Amino acid sequence: MIMLKQHFWLSLACTILIFAPFLSETYAIELDEATRTVQLEESGKTIILTPEQVKRGKRLFNNSCAQCHNGGITKTNPNIGLEPESLSLATPARDNILSLVDYMKDPTSYDGANSIAELHPSIKSAEIFPKMRNLTDEDLFAIAGHILMQPKIAAEKWGGGKIYY
Repeated sequence: MIMLKQHFWLSLACTILIFAPFLSETYAIELDEATRTVQLEESGKTIILTPEQVKRGKRLFNNSCAQCHNGGITKTNPNIGLEPESLSLATPARDNILSLVDYMKDPTSYDGANSIAELHPSIKSAEIFPKMRNLTDEDLFAIAGHILMQPKIAAEKWGGGKIYY
């Protein structure tokens, strides 16, 4: 009987390991177009992210941004997160793909008055923040898409701070 239980658990573990890569790939494919639709620019024009952009954005965000922005919070300033309200109240508003890409290239303070490139990882400060060195415009676009799509997936948890994380 003990041998049978061991074989069961071993079989279950092997099955999970075999199918795990396929489960993570279906995440992006299963999201409908409404979920993958995000604002492209300030004018309100939208874009539907491809499943590849969704997958890439998630991976890049987790590798490059999640250390400080896990769950859409900002560890260094919990009052300003990556939820839609905080992004829309920044100057300039950062609630669309192109403005987020601009921010990741050359970040400014929340009021837009000062460059914070020496404090916040960016393309401009890639010599200080090595994770930014190899990111292309396509990568930044995918990361921005991930940030804007998360409120549709994680709802109030995205940017919710200590309550959730």
